[in-house]
Amino acid sequence: MDRIAENYFNGAVIAAALPAVLRGFGITVLVSLSTIVVGISAGLGLALLRCAAIRPLDIAIAIYVDLFRTLPQLVILVFLYFGMPYLGVTLSPFVTVVLGLGAVLAAFSAEIIWSAILALPPGQWDAARALGLRPVPLLFLVVLPQAVRLATPLITNRAIAITKGTALGTAVSLPETLGSAQSAMAIMANPSPLTLAAALYLLFFIPLVALSRVLERRVARAG
Repeated sequence: MDRIAENYFNGAVIAAALPAVLRGFGITVLVSLSTIVVGISAGLGLALLRCAAIRPLDIAIAIYVDLFRTLPQLVILVFLYFGMPYLGVTLSPFVTVVLGLGAVLAAFSAEIIWSAILALPPGQWDAARALGLRPVPLLFLVVLPQAVRLATPLITNRAIAITKGTALGTAVSLPETLGSAQSAMAIMANPSPLTLAAALYLLFFIPLVALSRVLERRVARAG
């Protein structure tokens, strides 16, 4: 037990690593929130574009969704950071991770929202048309609110899963929580900073998981 405490719960090491790891944690939170905003907004936009029923556009979106749901997140980040400069575009580590993870979340969000739209009974559309609603008001006033309500728990769960990928930012030199903890561990020759990083991840993600549970229960009661 003493060796475990010395190696993983060393108070002096944790105190020394705390400032650097907290800076990394701040970056993790900012990247995660930015990814959620970018990913869900883009996914909603893609789902709405599919409602236009323009076949070439629909095919292009379907290819994008399938591609980014299939590729590993690390491959996307590495391509953006190391590959884009060959095309004359250089991205910072922060932008790379937000765009990469945001693109993945957008693909999942688009598919979830589109599936929720298709799951609505046809009678909803017919009743709205019978009341004289034109396509755009029908979509935004009748269809989309119900679809978003159905999709929210799934999107929340997917957003949590994808934002955990911020730890992959170490591969593109992003000084986030895990990267900062690993640097401190290497300097101090003690893995206790990883314990600190794990505690901070729990501090951030447990409330998100609790929120997803609340949303799931609300949707279940409303259904």
